Amino acid sequence: MSYEVVSAYTLLIGDADGPVVTVHQTADEAWRVLDREVRARSWMRPRPKRRTDPDAVTRLANAWRDVDPETRYWNVTVHRLPIPVPEIARIRYPQAS
Repeated sequence: MSYEVVSAYTLLIGDADGPVVTVHQTADEAWRVLDREVRARSWMRPRPKRRTDPDAVTRLANAWRDVDPETRYWNVTVHRLPIPVPEIARIRYPQAS
């Protein structure tokens, strides 16, 4: 059986109310959700619909965490997951003698 590697992204964000963990198919989606979560927890208006800049989101999330570093935290992590791929139609060649 062969394997294909797929990526999954987890977002962990928490404060005094406890942690929230989400799983995403793309890095862009994970960064977009982090931006939305930090803005909601900071009573900021939502970001306009455009491409999310991971560096800008990192600065925003770090600024949010720096207000109360003892209870606020966040993390975006990529996971490489090997997925087994069954051989559905394998071509068999006669063996040479």
